[in-house]
Amino acid sequence: MRPLRLITTILILLTAICADAITPRPVFVIPIETEIDNSAFHHFRQGVRQAREHNADMLLVRLNTYGGALDAADSIRTTLLKLDIPTVAFVDVNAASAGALIALACDSVYMADGASMGSATVVNGAGEPMPEKYQSYMSTIMRATAEHHGRKLVGDSMVWRRDPAIAASMVNPEESVSLTSRQAIGCAYADGIAGSIDEILADLDRAGAPVEYYKSSLSDDIMGFLANAAVRAVLVMLILGGIYMEMHTPGLGVAAAVASIATVLYFLPMYITGTVPAWVLVSFIIGVVLIAFELFVIPGFGICGISGIIAVAASLMGAMTSNDAVTGFDFAAIGQSFAVVGVGCLLAIAAVWYLTSSKGPKRLRRHTELMTELSNADGFVGVDMSLSRFVGQHARSMTVLRPAGKIEIGHEVFDAVSTGAFIAADRTVKVVKYENAQLYVTEVNENI
Repeated sequence: MRPLRLITTILILLTAICADAITPRPVFVIPIETEIDNSAFHHFRQGVRQAREHNADMLLVRLNTYGGALDAADSIRTTLLKLDIPTVAFVDVNAASAGALIALACDSVYMADGASMGSATVVNGAGEPMPEKYQSYMSTIMRATAEHHGRKLVGDSMVWRRDPAIAASMVNPEESVSLTSRQAIGCAYADGIAGSIDEILADLDRAGAPVEYYKSSLSDDIMGFLANAAVRAVLVMLILGGIYMEMHTPGLGVAAAVASIATVLYFLPMYITGTVPAWVLVSFIIGVVLIAFELFVIPGFGICGISGIIAVAASLMGAMTSNDAVTGFDFAAIGQSFAVVGVGCLLAIAAVWYLTSSKGPKRLRRHTELMTELSNADGFVGVDMSLSRFVGQHARSMTVLRPAGKIEIGHEVFDAVSTGAFIAADRTVKVVKYENAQLYVTEVNENI
């Protein structure tokens, strides 16, 4: 009986192994059909993880984009170059600017009829070309990406599979080359024209292979939104501004709540994806403690305050340049981290100045400055300065001033204090000053 069970178990295992070997591994499709930014990179990175979970043996990137941020595109490019499975770009209509860089990073490129790829000149927000150093950097990245695919034998000579000079010409503002689908095939920048993913798979001898698509969850959409550079800058503003406002108001209030929520939202995307190291959070907490210690314990502003500011800034920037299992250390994000934290600091300074100025909301200023008005109607009486008009005038001492007594000026009697020796009654005195609601007099050497 036992040998029969053993044979049955072996047969079941062999059947499972054979079935797994016969079942084709899927092709995984990740669409990039929006502006390329940190949110797009977050979705792309999640797509790569899903591809690995599905045990895909090919990654297909469907492109229809006018480009976007260089750092985000470079992060996607780096991910594609590091993948250990074949990658295919399907330019469905458009792959401009940063989109061209992503397409160029794939092992194979297919374009829809009438599609275009190129125009990778680096421009600012107004669409104007950036200075030469930016163009040179982008040109170098494009060249390096083209060279990554190596050479091939044509006749008796080895030629670049994708000519780096063409990649560089896409960046040059004077040329800004853009290729149609047929032009791309002519210069070996595209491997074929296709109207659908099925046509691409048929050309790659993968007809009938199962196709899986990246599906973003609600949490992915939220995390992608929070990963946006502009959103991060606003969160930095709320964190720093909230900390400052809370330290200038009694107790814990709205400012502390705002700063806490902003901190959680800032670090949440990196914490969930496991890309933020522990030192970043520890540095942030230590920085806040040092700043509080400087404000409430140590007079003035010195080493603790400066160290706290540096620690907080380092943690905020470190959260944007952390090590990732998919892409490795993202050096391209260093510059953006400086920009985001810098803009956030400027926004925080502007917000604090407005909220605490005379133009800010009175409700908020009531908690950060003395707003109570001491009016006479409420029983508050200020110092009467009207008696200062008697300074320099002569008067008569009505009583002995030892040193305090009474004097007569005109037909009015006032309290006064001698500034020197005691003064007898019925002597001529002179008012020399008026301080602390009191007349001060000195004797004049003559009788009335």
